[in-house]
Amino acid sequence: MYLLPALLMVFGLPLIGVTIAGETVERYLEFPPVTDFVRHAPFSWTAFTLIVLFVLTTTLPIVIRLIRTRVPSIEKEAAPRKFPWWGWVAITWLAVWWVLAWTRFDWFRFLQPHTFTPLWLGYIVLVNALACARSGRSLLTHRTRYLLALFPLSAMFWWSFEYLNRFVQNWHYVGTEQFSMAGYILHATISFSTVLPGVISTTDLLTTFPRLRARASRLWPIRTHRPKFIAGMILIGACMVMYLIGRFPNYLFPFVWMGPVFLIVSVQTLIGRRTILSTVAHGNWAPIVLPALAALICGFFWELWNVNSLAHWEYTVPFINRFQIFEMPLLGYAGYLPFGLECMVVAGLIARDGIHPHLSTATH
Repeated sequence: MYLLPALLMVFGLPLIGVTIAGETVERYLEFPPVTDFVRHAPFSWTAFTLIVLFVLTTTLPIVIRLIRTRVPSIEKEAAPRKFPWWGWVAITWLAVWWVLAWTRFDWFRFLQPHTFTPLWLGYIVLVNALACARSGRSLLTHRTRYLLALFPLSAMFWWSFEYLNRFVQNWHYVGTEQFSMAGYILHATISFSTVLPGVISTTDLLTTFPRLRARASRLWPIRTHRPKFIAGMILIGACMVMYLIGRFPNYLFPFVWMGPVFLIVSVQTLIGRRTILSTVAHGNWAPIVLPALAALICGFFWELWNVNSLAHWEYTVPFINRFQIFEMPLLGYAGYLPFGLECMVVAGLIARDGIHPHLSTATH
C-alpha cells in the first residue's frame, strides 16, 4: 500500500497545479489526446549547451570509471552455448516485420498501423535468446511468470507517461487517425505492454557480461548519515516540481521522466524499504548503470523502428529540438537513462526480491 501515496502524487499534483492556475482541466483529460495547446519554446543554443554540460558532467565520470576500473579474474565468462532455435525464429520474425513496417504493400494495408508490437515481441524473444546462449538462462526460460507479469504492468506504466505528457506535450502520434476510441485504447495498451519486458530483458542480457557487471559494482560508495531526511527533502522537491509541471512545461518537462522515480524511491526510503539506490552505499552501481544502458539500447531501437512506420510518434521538445537521430532530437536520448531506472523501480515492485538478483548480488 506504500505505493498508493506516490501514485496519488504523480497523478494528482500536476492536475491540481493547472486547476489552481485557472487552466481548463478538460484539455488535460482529453481522450484520445489530439489538441495541441502547449506552446513550446524555440531552439536555444544557451539551453542546449547547458544541458550538454549537465549530461556530460553526470555521465562522463561514470563512463571513464567503468573503462578504467580493473577487475580481478573472480568470474570467468561461461563458454558460449548453442544459440537456441527459437532465437533464429525471433530473428526471422523480426526481419519480416521490419520490412513490413517500413514498406506500404496494398495487401498489408489493414495491418500497417500495427507493426510496433510484433517488432518488439521479436526483440524481446531475441534478447532472451542471446542471454540464454551466453549464460544458459533467461527471463523467458527461467523466470517466465515474472516476464509475463511485466506485460500488463508495462501497459499501466506507460499509460501513466501518456497522462503526464498531456501537461508538457513533448510527443504526439501520427497515423492513428483511423482508430476509434476503443480501437485506440486497445492498440495503445497492447503496444505499451512491451516496454518493460524489452528494457528488463535487455538489462538481464547485460548481466551476462560479468566484467561489465563487476566494473559497475566497483564505483564510488556514497553513504548518507541521514537517508530519511534527504529522502524527505527530495520528496518535497519532487512534489513541488510535479505540481508546477503543467504551469511551466518548457522548463520542467525533463521531470516527466525523473519526477515519478524520485517520488517512489523517496517513499520507499522513508518507510525503510530497499530501493534501487541501496547498493550504492557499497559502491555497487550495477542496479543503476545496467538498466540505464539497457533503456538507451532499447531507445535506439524504439526510435529506429519508429521513424519509417505508418503509425509513429513525433517530438516537440522545447529548447533542444534539433540534431535529430531518427525522430528524436540528440539530447532527448539522455532521457532514456533515468527512464531505465524508472523501469527497474517499477519492475522491482513485482519481483520477489524487489530487484534483479544478479544486480543485487554483484561483487563489490
